Amino acid sequence: MTLILALPGNEALAKKLATERHCLVGDILVRQFPDGESYVRLDTPVAGQDVIIVCTLDRPDSKLLPLLYLADVVRAEGASKIGLVSPYLAYMRQDKQFHPGEAVASRSFAKLLSGYFDWLITIDPHLHRVHSLAEIYTIPAQVAHAAPLISQWIKENISNPVLIGPDRESEQWVSEVAKAAGAPWIVLEKTRHGDRDVEVSVPDIARWKNCQPVLVDDIISTARTMIETVVHLKRMALPAPVCIGVHAVFSENAYAALQAAGASRIVTCDTIAHPSNAIAIWPLLIEAMTAL
Repeated sequence: MTLILALPGNEALAKKLATERHCLVGDILVRQFPDGESYVRLDTPVAGQDVIIVCTLDRPDSKLLPLLYLADVVRAEGASKIGLVSPYLAYMRQDKQFHPGEAVASRSFAKLLSGYFDWLITIDPHLHRVHSLAEIYTIPAQVAHAAPLISQWIKENISNPVLIGPDRESEQWVSEVAKAAGAPWIVLEKTRHGDRDVEVSVPDIARWKNCQPVLVDDIISTARTMIETVVHLKRMALPAPVCIGVHAVFSENAYAALQAAGASRIVTCDTIAHPSNAIAIWPLLIEAMTAL
């Protein structure tokens, strides 16, 4: 039998996964002592069972210790295997040592999770110099991709879209989403005249005047790239764009700033709970769980 446990804030997703996979949802208690230390209690027997713990890992520092304590007690109570379903996987940006003495956080984080879990499922981790989770995780790590769901949302909700990538680095991602959506795509052209003087243009701009611009990115954190792109499109008299992201990290006032810049709508997948969530990712997790 498979048992699913949810860290606080992940209950709705855990219940959906359990329903679709015909699993049971177990009970746990997580709270803090007055001094700020975490208290974790497992209230469902797990001996001999496969256990899946659901915990998305945005703002990870406050979540990590309760997650590891829960995994530790589940193991101690006799679970057969322990898997982690984490729609957003943190600590992927610092993937090399840029200056002497820096911790390579992605490797340290991977070492921690690999020591407590038997497998991992996540969605579109921010891979850069690390090209695969297998390079840093020593457990099986299944990666699901949100592009098909985003493409479907665009097909169902946007008339006459044109997908726009802010730079050449975004070309592969944007083209993949556009192809599945049956939509055209372009990448902004940047001409650098100096360190602080960059001219941005839309190729064949007259062709896209009557289209709905759609900006797509994997993570919206500071939103600076999207904000700059929205401003550039506004200057070119194109319609206000729809901004779509997989992970709604939105640091500080990034969401309000993107709204203020002139985005007509901001849409994200629900890997991280946020008012912009409009695309449910549980089908991707079900497929990945089945594959594992």
